[in-house]
This record gives sequence, structure tokens and C-alpha cells, in this order.
Amino acid sequence: MKALYFNDFGDNSVLKYGDIQSPQINAEQLLVKTQFIGLNFADIYRRRGTYHIEKHRPYINGYEALGEVVAVGSHINKFKLGDTVFFVDVPFANAEYVSVPSENAIIVPENLDPKIIASVGLQGLTADFLAHDLGKNLSGDNVFIHGISGGVGQILSQMLTSDGINVYGITSTLAKQTLALQQGAVKVFLRNTPWNQNLNGKFDTIYDGVGKTLEQSLALATNKGKVIFYGMSGGNPPKIDPIKLLNQSKSILTGDLWDYLNNAIERKKRSQRLFSYFQENKIKISEPTIFSLADGQKAYEYLESGKSAGKILLKP
Repeated sequence: MKALYFNDFGDNSVLKYGDIQSPQINAEQLLVKTQFIGLNFADIYRRRGTYHIEKHRPYINGYEALGEVVAVGSHINKFKLGDTVFFVDVPFANAEYVSVPSENAIIVPENLDPKIIASVGLQGLTADFLAHDLGKNLSGDNVFIHGISGGVGQILSQMLTSDGINVYGITSTLAKQTLALQQGAVKVFLRNTPWNQNLNGKFDTIYDGVGKTLEQSLALATNKGKVIFYGMSGGNPPKIDPIKLLNQSKSILTGDLWDYLNNAIERKKRSQRLFSYFQENKIKISEPTIFSLADGQKAYEYLESGKSAGKILLKP
């Protein structure tokens, strides 16, 4: 099969496209022919060698894809040939074929465009986890989202807005600001302006996937407010004094999606909750940018450039 792979860690120049051996399946696995493969910042960290990647020679990146079941393990009766499924937590996804444990596969609803599902799989389940497991905001709450126009931010903003929550945020360009406002945000600030004047202490919850902005996020929180810390796309967070948090009755909440998305029942329940927002037209996303798998280097470069306002997909 064709795959995007690398032998050594480094920049985009280490990525190669070519033939490698196709995967085999056991009695509990499905063989999925990928149709769309999701590209994420974690894949960049894995390529650099700074984030866990499954051992394989050569290395094959990617944990998220959507495709057709073309072979079914002998002990599986919940899936059949021709089913369209997606997954967000199976290694070696940057390839034409992926061996997928049956409990990791999620059936794609017939009334949703597969391209939409591929565009929101991991980011959508992440947004759902942030909103419903960590944030738990009430209607009327004021929240602030760093990177509101990014993959997770777009979905999270609309999810919270549809639940009656007042969403504010920050982004990098006028085009992204306009997009976030069109998606229901109350107000969106530009990062290259003195945006945080008079905003400290104004928000019940701040969603921070940037990392280095953690102190800034804590300042934005109300007394008894909370910061949801879920990523380090802008750099590592500073050290925080817990006594200061105690004195201000502020808290930092964090968690790993995989501790919640840990069995087939949870995957089904959470994906159905996510899909319901799209089926009821409560969430709309930007059209994804699609690169061929053969142009994987260009896709990674585009993601790292910060120019994308939505999902980047690879197509075999």
C-alpha cells in the first residue's frame, strides 16, 4: 500500500511517500480503506520526536481517519463489509489501509456527509469532552476561548452558544474574527491589539489550548472561575502558584480525552451527542482543506503555517 512515513525525527523534509507492507488483521479487527485522514498538531509533535508515537519501522504518523471496511475479523458481528466508519485513536492512519480494533471504530450516520465527519472527528470529540466533562457551563455563563477559530475552537464555540452560553474569544486575523462572529460568538478580539484591557475577572470559564497564556487566562477568570487547560499549541505553560489560586478561589481543570473515550460504549455515546449538533444544524464548520496523501509534506507545512481556519485532510 501507499503511505506517508519517515525513518527519523525532524522537520517536514523527513516525510516520504511510497510503498510499504499492508497491515494484517486479527479476529477482533477491521481492515479500513481510508477515504479521508485527519491531520492534527499532535502529528507535528510526533514527527519532531517530542510526543508519543507508536513503534513501527518506518514510522507512520496519524491516529484519525474515515473509510470503508474492506475486511472483517472472524469474531466481529457488529460491522460488515462496506460499512463507513471513522476512528480517532488508532495509530498508522497516514496510509491507504489501517488495521482498526473493532471497539475503536465508530459507524458514520447515513444522514451526515462523511467529509464533515472526517473534519470534526477528533476536534469534535475533544470539544464535547471540554464542554460536557470539564466546563459544565450553565446557560447565561460568560466564557472565553483562546484560538476560537481553530479546529477545536470553532466547534466548541458553536456547541456552547447553542447551549445558551455567551462566548467570547481571540484569534489572529480579521477573516478569522469574522468567521467566529458568524458562528455565534458575542465578541472576538484580535491578538495583535491590546485586547485584554478591562477584561480581567470577567469570565466564568476560560478554555486555553495555547499553554503559554495560562497566567493570562487565570487573570480573565472571575472569583470562583475556572480555566480549562487542554493543550500547548503556543508553548509550555508557566509554573502556577497554587496558593495564589487558593486565595482567589480560582481553579485549573485539565484532563485527557482518552481517559473518557475508553470503550466502545463511550465512543458511541459521545459521537452521537456530537453528531446531534450537526444533525440539528447547530454547528457548521469551515470547508476542510484537502491535500493528497502524496503531498503530505505540503499539508504539514500548511498546518504549521497557521493559515488554516479549519480542518486539514489527507486523501489517499
